[in-house]
Amino acid sequence: MPFGEIGAFLLLLAAVFLFGNLWFHLIEAILGQIKRLFTRRKKPPAWHTLPSDEKGGKMNGDDRASDR
Repeated sequence: MPFGEIGAFLLLLAAVFLFGNLWFHLIEAILGQIKRLFTRRKKPPAWHTLPSDEKGGKMNGDDRASDR
């Protein structure tokens, strides 16, 4: 296989890669705009911390050595 054909094949692969990358980002941008259009008026979800345990804040499983 001559070097010209190998170079043309690699150029074709690079072009396919660039087209796929641009297509992916275009579709993601369009979907992001659509998602933002439908979720504009919703409140953001509330984040709550977990309640602490009554045993002084130890998590379950941390005091396994003290049970022996």
